[in-house]
Amino acid sequence: MAQPLMPKATAVWLVENTALSFEQIAGFTGLHPLEVQGIADGEVAVGIRGLDPVSTGQLSTEEIARCEGDPAARLKIAGSVAETVTKPRRGRYTPVSKRHERPNAIAWLIRNYPVLSDSQVARLLGTTPATIAQVRGRTHWNAANISPQDPVLLGLCSEAELLEQINIARRREERAAQRAEKGANRPRKAATPKPDEAGATAAGSDVGGVDAPANDSAAGADGDSNA
Repeated sequence: MAQPLMPKATAVWLVENTALSFEQIAGFTGLHPLEVQGIADGEVAVGIRGLDPVSTGQLSTEEIARCEGDPAARLKIAGSVAETVTKPRRGRYTPVSKRHERPNAIAWLIRNYPVLSDSQVARLLGTTPATIAQVRGRTHWNAANISPQDPVLLGLCSEAELLEQINIARRREERAAQRAEKGANRPRKAATPKPDEAGATAAGSDVGGVDAPANDSAAGADGDSNA
């Protein structure tokens, strides 16, 4: 079965605004029931704004009401949306009519998925790193009018493409964290004295061995003179 646009954001909205069970929400969004429970407990999807599946045409209020009245029922996504989600995209061409929406999509990705690199955002939206830097630094010529908007809903990329890039970014962070942890746990080698330092230490020991008898002799001489 096709999944809705932005499954996790949709799950957040369904948890907050319906009486559907965790299993029903999980079955519709493709999430695990425990993950949906984590959303309800405030432990998962923290900071993600809920996406209303009714306003986006993914569900009808009648469909939600039907499943609320029957815990065994399963939500069914609207047919037109299912076709849109499962239809593969070809190329990265952005229609002229939608190009002015790219700064809004960039701002949305920066705010909601900071784990994505600029190159990934550029690849998703068909834009340039320079434009992304301008939006991030609020130096874009239209910065005052930029309003973060979901690029999937704008039609600039597909849900599958976005999730793929998010997973790539998260795996990259995990590998970096593992490398940092290995570096922190690696035992440090004991410092070995340099050849010059070792020679100086040995010489100091020899000098000390010679001086000691000399001091004893001097002390003996003083004792004889006093006697």
